[in-house]
Amino acid sequence: MMAVGRVLRRKDNVIHLPYEVIIMIKKEIIQRNPLLNLGYNDEYILPTGGFGAVLAYAGVGKTALLVQMALHAMMNEQPVLHVSLNDAVSKVDVWYRELFHDMAAKYDSVESNELWEKILIYRFIMTFRVEGFSVPKLEERLTDLMQQNIFKPHTVIIDGLKFDESGRGLLLQLQELAKKYSMRIWFTVHTHRHEPPKENGLPLSFLHVADLFDVLVQLAAKGPEVYIKALKGQSPDAKQDALLLDPATMLIKQQT
Repeated sequence: MMAVGRVLRRKDNVIHLPYEVIIMIKKEIIQRNPLLNLGYNDEYILPTGGFGAVLAYAGVGKTALLVQMALHAMMNEQPVLHVSLNDAVSKVDVWYRELFHDMAAKYDSVESNELWEKILIYRFIMTFRVEGFSVPKLEERLTDLMQQNIFKPHTVIIDGLKFDESGRGLLLQLQELAKKYSMRIWFTVHTHRHEPPKENGLPLSFLHVADLFDVLVQLAAKGPEVYIKALKGQSPDAKQDALLLDPATMLIKQQT
């Protein structure tokens, strides 16, 4: 383990953490952030009111990639609302906890635990049953949080929406919601092995809504390796459109 600086202990329920620790962890995460390195240059990746999606087969790492991006936002004090349509709050929390500690593994455990507690205030997990999810229900719960000054998200993650069953109507409602509350929304998109992609890399079942998205990326597994490929929204001067990821952290894999 590498210890950086000295952690000041909790006093009057306030966390005191060396600034250098935060800077070093954030710097490494930014340098190894796959989307920033694929030519999505804006700090937030998405514009206000914008949509982004991660497409992949089951089990490749869609949720993990969005959790990594959420942690990036949380470290920059940007509140993230994680909406899960499949998993319980406790399971989603484990995703965040394990991924964060994998990302901060080379730092002193006391310091990384302090940072973990510090950024947790920038995350809120909300769950729905798939069949019970609707934009009016989401907005009702969202406005309750905001009116009580509990939480106002900068970024929303919606994990588990079935795009082959959801028409444009639901997404257009979500787009209006995102613009109304100045949010950005990321989605996971489950693709199927029996459905070969079209020339643009998108599955046929997604084409009817693809125009609503500002950023689209695809994850693909080749043996034990995971690759990320840009499909839409890159800067015109992007130098590459695919990268190898570390499956444990979903950051760019470091060369050994």
